[in-house]
Amino acid sequence: MLEVAAAPFAYAFDPATTALVVIDMQRDFIEPGGFGDALGNDVRRLAAIVPTVRELIAWCRGRGIRVLHTREGHRPDLADCPPAKRRRGAPRLRIGDVGPMGRILVDGEPGNNIVPELRPQGSEPVIVKPGKGAFWATPLETILREAGVTHLLLAGVTTEVCVQTTMREANDRGYDCLLIEDATESYFPEFKQATLEMIRAQGGIVGWTAPFAALCRAR
Repeated sequence: MLEVAAAPFAYAFDPATTALVVIDMQRDFIEPGGFGDALGNDVRRLAAIVPTVRELIAWCRGRGIRVLHTREGHRPDLADCPPAKRRRGAPRLRIGDVGPMGRILVDGEPGNNIVPELRPQGSEPVIVKPGKGAFWATPLETILREAGVTHLLLAGVTTEVCVQTTMREANDRGYDCLLIEDATESYFPEFKQATLEMIRAQGGIVGWTAPFAALCRAR
């Protein structure tokens, strides 16, 4: 067992029954010309965590911790994209529209790919999810259960949307979850901070948080 100096208290896990879930580190959210940019956001905030996420992935691979990746993406016919989701907001480009990296948030388009620096290895599952959470309408839970996973490390974007939704879904399914604070980010710094506080409130109502350096010191 390893123990991390986390908040609100120490987080203990066995690498053999732990998985890292890297959420939506895809070009559509992180690079100019994607959906995040079309919404009017400064994507540089999200791009800044790529080096830390890369180090986290390498740390987990080196310790035999399973690594899984997710991408938020829809079928080309958008049959799995509720009209309300596509209508929401006032972006320059909506889901399914053609942008500089192909059709926005459509599976198989260049913009839907994970950024090259975090390219999955051949054995690492990539979960394509039509919603914010990684468990809904995906095989993620089956993959984790069959592998005997009980603990999850989480990273990715954005903190308050897809990351937090996935963490809450996992918590309801009985997983003990640790969010790596500097391996996640939001377009809005105040949203990230509020999410971290919500997660670890009331004795860890959703889970734990810790910086990557604390994970590296786990003993």
